[in-house]
Amino acid sequence: MIAFQNVTHGYGDGPLLSGVSLQLAPGSFHFLTGPSGAGKSTFLKLCYRELMPLSGAVEIFGSDAAQMTRDEVAIARRKIGIVHQDCQFLDHLPLGENVALPLTVAGREADQGELRELLAWVGLSGHVKARPPSLSGGERQRAALARAVITAPEMVLADEPTGNLDWDMSLRLLTLLVELNRMGKTILVATHDMNLIRAAKAQVAARVLRIRDRAVQLAGADL
Repeated sequence: MIAFQNVTHGYGDGPLLSGVSLQLAPGSFHFLTGPSGAGKSTFLKLCYRELMPLSGAVEIFGSDAAQMTRDEVAIARRKIGIVHQDCQFLDHLPLGENVALPLTVAGREADQGELRELLAWVGLSGHVKARPPSLSGGERQRAALARAVITAPEMVLADEPTGNLDWDMSLRLLTLLVELNRMGKTILVATHDMNLIRAAKAQVAARVLRIRDRAVQLAGADL
């Protein structure tokens, strides 16, 4: 699904990631961990071609990212749902329209029944007409997850999705991610929260990737 072959990337002060080679298989659940500034967000951006490697190759759904046309990139990104830590919404639009924005941008109209079901799934069925500023942090993150999956992606990337949430809300969001994985979605979550990782490993066969010394390595059981 996503494959890195000897990938290096940096921002001018030397490589942030170097010699990264790995594969994210369909239906897998991975956590990506490492200290702040280690390159977790950079790794995610390489996965959906927001960034390109300085050397090496990234393969996205069987295509070399460096050879993909703009249309091919757009098609690939529809297969990838992205949840940012600092989720942004259009404050003048009600929540339902915000969640449906990926469909709107793609020139598709949201099925209102499916939209209601999706909002109910994330526990926001009573907030369809609410404006984003009225939502709590946990509600915004669940809305961001709903927006990420409304296009029925094959993969979900989440960048520190529980970083601003309390433990109970973190577990609630984790439950939704586990449910998506059980539906066959590939999940990759960047996080520094070891407790969240331990909680996930009790529910699903999650593997942990750790950034250390610019390399991305499969972590052992010492969590």
